[in-house]
Amino acid sequence: MADAKGDEVLAEAQMPLGRWPILSYGVGHMLNDITSACWFTYLLLFLQENGLAPRDAAIVMLSGQVADGLMTILAGEMIDRFGHFKLWHIGGSILVGISFSSVFGGCLLCTVLGTDSYLVRTIGYSFFAAVFNIGWAATQVSHMSMVNCMTLNSTSRVALASCRNAFTMVANLGLYAIALVVFALVSAKACSDIVLQYRWIAYVSIFVGCCFLVVFYAGTKEPTLQSGSDCKKSARISWGYWFKKALYYQVALLYMLARLITNVSQVDIVPTQNRKYS
Repeated sequence: MADAKGDEVLAEAQMPLGRWPILSYGVGHMLNDITSACWFTYLLLFLQENGLAPRDAAIVMLSGQVADGLMTILAGEMIDRFGHFKLWHIGGSILVGISFSSVFGGCLLCTVLGTDSYLVRTIGYSFFAAVFNIGWAATQVSHMSMVNCMTLNSTSRVALASCRNAFTMVANLGLYAIALVVFALVSAKACSDIVLQYRWIAYVSIFVGCCFLVVFYAGTKEPTLQSGSDCKKSARISWGYWFKKALYYQVALLYMLARLITNVSQVDIVPTQNRKYS
């Protein structure tokens, strides 16, 4: 009886997914994507407009990237052990929303301590940058790892990943559309006006990302697939296995270079345009 039920579940898992589950899953990373685009495009400019030296602004950015790298490993291990993909996704999204608005909202630590020194500002921004990237990594890992436990159908898995990547592009284009509207509506006559522009871009980005999260949570169920070998704890592969595979290094290098080009392009495009038209 149990075997028959297991076979039925396995057969159902191998059926292709419908359009709505694929679409709702695909928009689940929009908050991460749109805030990430805003992060790499405007954060350094925002911090320097707020009075931080370029070196201190770089420290803030670096602290976030270090936290991201560490949390990606930790989140992957914890999700493998305990599951609950949507719970990790919700927790990470909350951290992203709160910390992102805190960074662009100003130096909270300076307000609490009643001082505006370079050191306090750097520490305050670095703390929330680290929190942002911790939440970002938890959301990213939980969202990506859902694919293998949502379906065993290879075509549907490709469709899920493709839809997710498509909305990453939508998020990047959407950010610049938001920026275009904000720059058109909010005139920049002083430094404080420029800071206000960046804040509006950040706040609207969070709002748009949260709207897509509602669609994701409403249309995507917690994956319960346990029949496939991809989701069995007994089939887990040790880390050392991958370090012996040439394909691991090829994929890692390709992904790293692609992300590097994207991030550097986003960081440099706005300062370049500012120098061109100043």
